[in-house]
Amino acid sequence: MPCSVNLLTVATKLERQAITASAMFISENPPLLVVSIHKDTTTHELIEESGHFVLNIASTGQMKLAKKLGHEKVADKFKEFGIETEKAATVDAPIIKGSFASVECKVITSLSVSHFTLYVAEVIDFVINEGLSPMVWDMDRYYALGLELT
Repeated sequence: MPCSVNLLTVATKLERQAITASAMFISENPPLLVVSIHKDTTTHELIEESGHFVLNIASTGQMKLAKKLGHEKVADKFKEFGIETEKAATVDAPIIKGSFASVECKVITSLSVSHFTLYVAEVIDFVINEGLSPMVWDMDRYYALGLELT
Protein backbone atom coordinates (compact mmCIF):
# COMPACT_ATOMS: atom_id res chain seq x y z
CA MET A 1 0.00 0.00 0.00
CA PRO A 2 1.56 3.36 -0.97
CA CYS A 3 2.31 5.66 1.95
CA SER A 4 3.90 9.00 2.67
CA VAL A 5 7.56 9.00 3.68
CA ASN A 6 7.69 10.33 7.23
CA LEU A 7 10.72 11.44 9.20
CA LEU A 8 9.66 11.33 12.84
CA THR A 9 11.57 13.41 15.37
CA VAL A 10 11.21 13.26 19.13
CA ALA A 11 13.10 14.91 21.98
CA THR A 12 13.33 15.14 25.74
CA LYS A 13 15.46 17.56 27.73
CA LEU A 14 18.43 15.17 27.45
CA GLU A 15 18.09 13.34 24.13
CA ARG A 16 16.66 13.56 20.63
CA GLN A 17 16.09 11.00 17.89
CA ALA A 18 14.94 10.77 14.28
CA ILE A 19 13.62 7.77 12.34
CA THR A 20 11.62 6.92 9.26
CA ALA A 21 8.12 5.97 10.44
CA SER A 22 4.83 4.69 9.11
CA ALA A 23 1.83 6.93 9.67
CA MET A 24 -1.82 7.06 8.69
CA PHE A 25 -4.46 9.77 8.77
CA ILE A 26 -7.43 8.92 11.02
CA SER A 27 -9.63 11.98 11.28
CA GLU A 28 -9.89 15.52 9.98
CA ASN A 29 -11.97 16.89 12.83
CA PRO A 30 -10.33 16.57 15.26
CA PRO A 31 -7.08 16.14 13.30
CA LEU A 32 -5.78 12.70 14.33
CA LEU A 33 -3.17 10.33 12.98
CA VAL A 34 -1.54 7.08 14.01
CA VAL A 35 2.13 6.08 13.90
CA SER A 36 3.71 2.70 14.45
CA ILE A 37 6.97 2.55 16.46
CA HIS A 38 9.00 -0.56 17.29
CA LYS A 39 9.17 -1.04 21.07
CA ASP A 40 12.89 -1.84 20.99
CA THR A 41 13.99 1.67 19.94
CA THR A 42 15.19 4.84 21.61
CA THR A 43 12.43 6.62 19.69
CA HIS A 44 9.83 4.55 21.54
CA GLU A 45 11.40 5.42 24.90
CA LEU A 46 11.48 9.13 24.08
CA ILE A 47 7.85 9.22 22.90
CA GLU A 48 6.81 7.41 26.09
CA GLU A 49 8.68 10.03 28.13
CA SER A 50 7.71 13.19 26.24
CA GLY A 51 4.25 12.39 24.84
CA HIS A 52 5.02 14.49 21.74
CA PHE A 53 6.71 14.17 18.35
CA VAL A 54 6.98 15.86 14.98
CA LEU A 55 6.03 13.99 11.84
CA ASN A 56 8.09 15.57 9.06
CA ILE A 57 6.59 14.57 5.72
CA ALA A 58 9.62 14.08 3.49
CA SER A 59 10.11 16.09 0.34
CA THR A 60 11.54 14.60 -2.84
CA GLY A 61 14.94 16.04 -1.93
CA GLN A 62 15.13 13.94 1.24
CA MET A 63 15.25 10.44 -0.24
CA LYS A 64 18.81 9.72 0.91
CA LEU A 65 18.02 10.98 4.41
CA ALA A 66 14.88 8.82 4.58
CA LYS A 67 16.92 5.74 3.66
CA LYS A 68 19.57 6.51 6.28
CA LEU A 69 17.05 7.18 9.04
CA GLY A 70 15.28 3.93 8.21
CA HIS A 71 18.30 1.67 8.23
CA GLU A 72 21.41 3.09 9.87
CA LYS A 73 21.88 2.91 13.60
CA VAL A 74 24.09 5.69 14.99
CA ALA A 75 24.05 7.46 18.35
CA ASP A 76 23.41 11.00 17.08
CA LYS A 77 21.69 10.89 13.69
CA PHE A 78 21.33 14.67 13.58
CA LYS A 79 25.10 15.17 13.81
CA GLU A 80 26.11 12.09 11.80
CA PHE A 81 23.83 12.86 8.85
CA GLY A 82 24.08 16.67 9.03
CA ILE A 83 20.35 17.09 9.60
CA GLU A 84 19.41 20.77 9.71
CA THR A 85 16.62 21.51 12.15
CA GLU A 86 14.58 24.36 13.51
CA LYS A 87 12.51 24.77 16.63
CA ALA A 88 8.93 23.55 16.52
CA ALA A 89 6.21 25.98 17.61
CA THR A 90 4.57 23.84 20.30
CA VAL A 91 6.64 20.70 21.07
CA ASP A 92 10.27 20.04 22.03
CA ALA A 93 10.97 17.77 19.05
CA PRO A 94 12.82 19.49 16.20
CA ILE A 95 11.49 20.19 12.72
CA ILE A 96 13.67 18.85 9.91
CA LYS A 97 14.39 21.64 7.42
CA GLY A 98 13.57 20.83 3.81
CA SER A 99 10.55 18.67 4.62
CA PHE A 100 7.36 19.10 2.61
CA ALA A 101 5.42 19.51 5.87
CA SER A 102 6.04 19.29 9.59
CA VAL A 103 3.17 18.10 11.78
CA GLU A 104 3.50 18.65 15.52
CA CYS A 105 1.68 15.95 17.48
CA LYS A 106 0.54 15.18 21.02
CA VAL A 107 -0.03 11.52 21.92
CA ILE A 108 -3.56 10.95 23.16
CA THR A 109 -3.52 7.15 23.50
CA SER A 110 -1.52 4.09 22.49
CA LEU A 111 -2.05 0.43 21.74
CA SER A 112 0.47 -2.39 22.08
CA VAL A 113 0.53 -4.65 19.00
CA SER A 114 3.19 -7.38 18.86
CA HIS A 115 6.61 -5.67 18.82
CA PHE A 116 5.11 -2.25 18.08
CA THR A 117 3.21 0.52 19.80
CA LEU A 118 0.57 2.32 17.79
CA TYR A 119 0.37 5.92 18.94
CA VAL A 120 -2.80 7.85 18.21
CA ALA A 121 -1.85 11.51 18.17
CA GLU A 122 -3.63 14.82 17.78
CA VAL A 123 -2.15 17.37 15.40
CA ILE A 124 -1.55 20.51 17.45
CA ASP A 125 0.35 22.57 14.87
CA PHE A 126 1.75 22.20 11.37
CA VAL A 127 3.71 23.94 8.63
CA ILE A 128 3.50 23.20 4.90
CA ASN A 129 6.35 24.27 2.61
CA GLU A 130 4.41 25.07 -0.56
CA GLY A 131 7.46 25.08 -2.86
CA LEU A 132 8.36 21.46 -2.11
CA SER A 133 6.85 18.18 -3.33
CA PRO A 134 6.03 15.26 -1.02
CA MET A 135 7.46 11.82 -1.50
CA VAL A 136 5.69 8.46 -1.22
CA TRP A 137 6.96 4.91 -0.77
CA ASP A 138 5.54 1.80 -2.41
CA MET A 139 6.97 -1.67 -3.07
CA ASP A 140 10.45 -0.69 -1.78
CA ARG A 141 10.67 2.37 -4.05
CA TYR A 142 10.30 6.12 -3.60
CA TYR A 143 8.07 8.24 -5.83
CA ALA A 144 7.42 11.94 -6.21
CA LEU A 145 3.90 13.28 -6.03
CA GLY A 146 3.12 16.05 -8.39
CA LEU A 147 -0.02 15.32 -10.36
CA GLU A 148 -3.14 16.83 -8.88
CA LEU A 149 -6.37 14.96 -9.57
CA THR A 150 -9.53 17.02 -9.40
